[in-house]
Amino acid sequence: MKLKIAGVFNHGDLDKEHVALNVLEDCNLSGYVLMDTTYDKDGQVSNKHRHVKWLPSVQVKKGNKVSVWTKKGTDTSVKAEDGTVWHRVYWNMNTSVWNSDGDVAVLLQISGVDHKRAK
Repeated sequence: MKLKIAGVFNHGDLDKEHVALNVLEDCNLSGYVLMDTTYDKDGQVSNKHRHVKWLPSVQVKKGNKVSVWTKKGTDTSVKAEDGTVWHRVYWNMNTSVWNSDGDVAVLLQISGVDHKRAK
């Protein structure tokens, strides 16, 4: 994977809550999906995903950082004082996603997609 989860920060606080991702290799964010889940009764990551965020089509470079904010906002890129480029992505939710100590951030790399409308 060309992205790696650095951490979930300020969980439970809608205004500050975000997931930080490190960019390990140049890539487009549109090849990734971020979601939350919990652990099952056996202590394994559950396959019951509650919130899913397909990341937008943004080209990122190795060494950049990505922050996925739960709150409402407009996606943007900014350069920090240390020169690091941060790509800010907004989920545009009205409530916290990471609202429990048992929540787990899951990042999936998608190589292809097939979809069909139900009839």
